[in-house]
Amino acid sequence: MSQLSQRPEKPVVGVSMPHESAHLHVTGTALYTDDLVHRTKDVLHAYPVQVMKAHGRITRLDTGRALAVPGVVRVLTGADVPGVNDAGMKHDEPLFPDTVMFYGHAVAWVLGETVEAARLGAAAVEVELDERPSLIALRDAIAAGSFHGARPVMRTGDVDAGFADSAHVFTGEFQFSDQEHFYLETHTALALVDENGQMFVQSSTQHPSETQEIVAHVLGLRSHEVTVQCLRMGGGFGGKEMQPHGFAAVAALGARLTGRPVRVRLNRTQDLTMSGKRHGFHAEWKIGFDTDGRIQALDATLTADGGWSLDLSEPVVARALCHIDNTYWIPNARVAGRIARTNKVSNTAFRGFGGPQGMLVIEDIMGRCAPRLGLDPMELRERNFYRPGQGQTTPYGQPVTHADRISTVWQQVKADGGLADRQREIAAFNAAHPHTKRGLALTGIKFGISFNLTAFNQGGALVLIYKDGSVLINHGGTEMGQGLHTKMLQVAATTLGIPLHKVRLAPTRTDKVPNTSATAASAGADLNGAAVKNACEQLRERLLRVAATQLGVNASDVRVVEGVARALGSDEELAWDDLVRTAYFQRVQLSAAGFYRTEGLHWDAKAFQGSPFKYFSYGAAAAEVEVDGFTGAYRIRRVDIVHDVGDSLSPLIDIGQVEGGFVQGAGWLTLEDLRWDTGDGPHRGRLLTQAASTYKLPSFSEMPEEFHVRLLENATEEGAVYGSKAVGEPPLMLAFSVREALRQAAAAFGSAGVGVELASPATPEAVYWAIQAARRADPSPNGHARAGFVTGAGTRTGAEAPVGA
Repeated sequence: MSQLSQRPEKPVVGVSMPHESAHLHVTGTALYTDDLVHRTKDVLHAYPVQVMKAHGRITRLDTGRALAVPGVVRVLTGADVPGVNDAGMKHDEPLFPDTVMFYGHAVAWVLGETVEAARLGAAAVEVELDERPSLIALRDAIAAGSFHGARPVMRTGDVDAGFADSAHVFTGEFQFSDQEHFYLETHTALALVDENGQMFVQSSTQHPSETQEIVAHVLGLRSHEVTVQCLRMGGGFGGKEMQPHGFAAVAALGARLTGRPVRVRLNRTQDLTMSGKRHGFHAEWKIGFDTDGRIQALDATLTADGGWSLDLSEPVVARALCHIDNTYWIPNARVAGRIARTNKVSNTAFRGFGGPQGMLVIEDIMGRCAPRLGLDPMELRERNFYRPGQGQTTPYGQPVTHADRISTVWQQVKADGGLADRQREIAAFNAAHPHTKRGLALTGIKFGISFNLTAFNQGGALVLIYKDGSVLINHGGTEMGQGLHTKMLQVAATTLGIPLHKVRLAPTRTDKVPNTSATAASAGADLNGAAVKNACEQLRERLLRVAATQLGVNASDVRVVEGVARALGSDEELAWDDLVRTAYFQRVQLSAAGFYRTEGLHWDAKAFQGSPFKYFSYGAAAAEVEVDGFTGAYRIRRVDIVHDVGDSLSPLIDIGQVEGGFVQGAGWLTLEDLRWDTGDGPHRGRLLTQAASTYKLPSFSEMPEEFHVRLLENATEEGAVYGSKAVGEPPLMLAFSVREALRQAAAAFGSAGVGVELASPATPEAVYWAIQAARRADPSPNGHARAGFVTGAGTRTGAEAPVGA
């Protein structure tokens, strides 16, 4: 086992413990960015001037009336920018645009003594537009050929030969919804200038280094003149990876021009209408199976709704392509990706980062094709799993390590959930209840961990030991509630061999750890944990040499366990505090900068081939639902999950992440239905679901009545920090099981063998129409129709093509 993976005696990692800020959260004493406003003197409040049109060139922008509003101090426009008027990394997101690109686009910002003064000032700004045609619906953008960014194509094998060898060929299309992050804390920034003219920005950001970079180039400064700090976030889910930069830049620009601290905090409606979401996708596909139901070929085109600018759309599409195989070996594939440009907010990262969209396409295909092949969906999925020892690679050429875990977690869920018995019980229930049906589905996941862009796979840390033996750690990751800081404390305590209470963690700051990657791609613990471990190992080696001198042995024979240094085979010992004090008086350096870079990664974006991921995370989930045939309403009766997190750094945190990710995924797939005004009226392009009253989020009522989650045992991951695996994103895709269970329940209202299509999100309305479609497919008097394939709401499919098509 590698040094990175090996655990010492009595490690603090692997111990279940609560989130390090849990007591602060529940008592309301945890500080977030906006809480700092009340501790800052003379703060100005920024308010956006939003234009409520989907598209148009600005012909007049008059701020005169706004400046006459009592309490208004200044109006920020593009003319005020001393550096580069752009808030994106692709240079296609002007901070102060001259063309409105989506309904609610902010074209100026008003600074006021109070939020109300700034709001009234924003309402007084006069904007005139030369309106232009807009593209709102994804299908309309596709029809108009409105695309931007890269258009990758992933190829493997011989697709034409694969279809020629297929006994069954099916075609279809599938469009599924975007998703709003709806983090508890909206976008917030607080900027101030110190006495040396240095810019200090407090930001609710997942990527402080990139926020620093954007603020610097907007202000025309160098990065060392800007410091960005993130205390913690009230949720992020990817929505604060790229999107905070512009808001931080507005606050910083205001502070630079007025000399006073400036606060930007979006209210909920502004956050919903101004910030990007998960990309909705449209997929066209053709798939071939042999006589045993094994996939022979796949030809697909995935189109993401990118919105008005690129943001992270290119890597999101790349990851969607990399995950369209999910747990299935596809020997011959051609999958193309493209990004539609629409007049909507610029869509961005969201938990899973394109992986869920790619995996949803193949899982929908499997659910739709199983009845056509006369197979149980579970059986069809299982027949197509990657198999160990077969030399199988993904369509982009990466070997699938630990492929045996795909079947291992699958079989454990089957056993834990008693699926065989429950399937018989469900069949009996459905036969006895004509107006209520139950469905049970089992789905698996294989999710790659690492940033697709190899350069991002690095992390840094700074660890300080003080004379009294206390330890302070800084790292480049941000805390958004996911428990990263908790894990870092455990890693530091384990590596140094000291109790957890001796270690404290400092807020994430760009002047402590520079050039960090975003806390994203589920890589936060991998990258920062290894960097913290590296720094602590440097310190431990120095201290072991001091202890060896004191104990009269070789440094290799000294162990520090639970805060005491001991020599092997000896009763002599040296307390940690005494050891540190001794080291200080011997002038031993008690600080260290740690660094880690993920090894073994390579990626050719042009050829779309390589090994972009350090490893794969695996999981399986079984969901049982009950559906009302009159309304389509449903409830989740039971969920069983087995998930692979390697050798967990913090089991309680990881189980919480699995549960939360699953529920958020179920929300995306079954509840969260973003709607836009696509009519030709004055509000074309307006987000219609811009509040919790119209955008339904999962709540306690959507939680499974029985929820069983366990972590895969004996799953140490070689080459990862203390043998652990990432946990943030993969569990979201376990919720595919809920959608597939709803498909099974809806189909149960028809005759045996009927398959149904199901819209996504599978709202009660969508389930109702799927039920109606299943019933229509049963025209015979005795209720036994020929097994067929029928259409519900939101998707279309073609008939089975001739063999060899």
